[in-house]
Amino acid sequence: MSAEKQQHPMDLQEPDPTGNPSPAIAKLSIDGKTIDLPVVTGTEQEKGVDITKLRAQTGAVTIDPGFANTASCLSDITFLDGERGILRYRGVPIEELAEHATYTDTAYLLIHGNLAPQRELDQFSGRINQKVNLPAGLEKFYDCFPKGTHPMAMLSAMAAALSGSYPALLNPTPTREEIDEVIVTLLGQFPTLCAYGYRKGQGLSLIPPRQDLAGVASFLHMMNGRPGDQQDPNPVAVNALRKILILHADHEQNCSTSTVRLVGSSRANAFVSIASGVAALWGPLHGGANQAVIEMLEQIRADGGEFSKFIRMAKDKDSGFRMMGFGHRVYKNFDPRARILKASCDEVLGKLGIHDPLLDLAKQLEAAALKDDYFVSRKLYPNVDFYSGIILRALGIPTEQFTVIFALGRLAGWLAHWKEMLESPGFRIGRPRQIYTGPTQRRFVRVAQRG
Repeated sequence: MSAEKQQHPMDLQEPDPTGNPSPAIAKLSIDGKTIDLPVVTGTEQEKGVDITKLRAQTGAVTIDPGFANTASCLSDITFLDGERGILRYRGVPIEELAEHATYTDTAYLLIHGNLAPQRELDQFSGRINQKVNLPAGLEKFYDCFPKGTHPMAMLSAMAAALSGSYPALLNPTPTREEIDEVIVTLLGQFPTLCAYGYRKGQGLSLIPPRQDLAGVASFLHMMNGRPGDQQDPNPVAVNALRKILILHADHEQNCSTSTVRLVGSSRANAFVSIASGVAALWGPLHGGANQAVIEMLEQIRADGGEFSKFIRMAKDKDSGFRMMGFGHRVYKNFDPRARILKASCDEVLGKLGIHDPLLDLAKQLEAAALKDDYFVSRKLYPNVDFYSGIILRALGIPTEQFTVIFALGRLAGWLAHWKEMLESPGFRIGRPRQIYTGPTQRRFVRVAQRG
């Protein structure tokens, strides 16, 4: 095993597992009764109070709108420390992955827990590459969407539609082999779905995947190539998109990942579970945020480009204006992904020689906000959505396609969490509780007809 690991330049050192429940307990008193609740400590010393038996012992449940203080699972996949600005996939810092890894490296790491020896990685890539073409006739489904359909609507529908082509992969209690097969199938066909939805939305003919190109390059070719064109995509664009996909590959229990796990917990198949993640990601408070950044910049430009006016509006809670792309619910420090994309943004704009008034405005807004005490004191730094939106626009990708790119990156994380959930010894269907606040029991009385 050690010899195999030495074949890969990015050897993953596994930490000693320390995630067993600690002997510490928390005491809860309710209605004069005190119960002991176990305290679980993770490998990074995060602590959680285990309330699994709370309702059985007390009849009470917890209330936590938005689940901001609720851990829905134990997970080995991603560690995120928003206070210190740390993000690691399976223990590997995001900075190292963005610098050295391919997206396939990253997907394998997230899904299987370790970086693969080169031979194993080649086999994994080869299996994915065999799945890039859609099942016969499926591309005709795109003709059924009304003109102007958002590409995220097409992506969600088409991901679910894949289930019709793979009846053998719909087992509600899949074997390890079946889990592995559905994962490589989705990794192979999802980029094609993303690119085809874009092409159909633009009224363009479909460009089939090129199996002689690596994944990111093939995706860019399917999006922006011409029929019969064998010219390779610009390596600057390929590298920039590679980083964006890696940085978006997972972010622990975010809205869309939690949705995938919740839907999958009903034993729904992987195709519809992933389709549900796409739907959740579409929202402007989640994956749609980078699209909202560009729309905000367009609003500022249409108003005359005086960004200082909008900075003042952002400080005024009564203005109704929100500065998109600044701050993050989880990070109370500079988003580590944003640091990487900030440097990549400067590189892309410089090497591609992009001169776009909207991008110039974005850089001016960034510089002004980073010097403003209001933003700095509240740690409202530009986040990953701010820089990814600028880069994607520089690459010539239309705004409505931004969230599709996010979904393409997040696919690896969704699949990793779906697999982890199914293989968890504590697997059970997700079923949150509520506190009812409606009327108490009352009689049915027919309302008299008015007038």
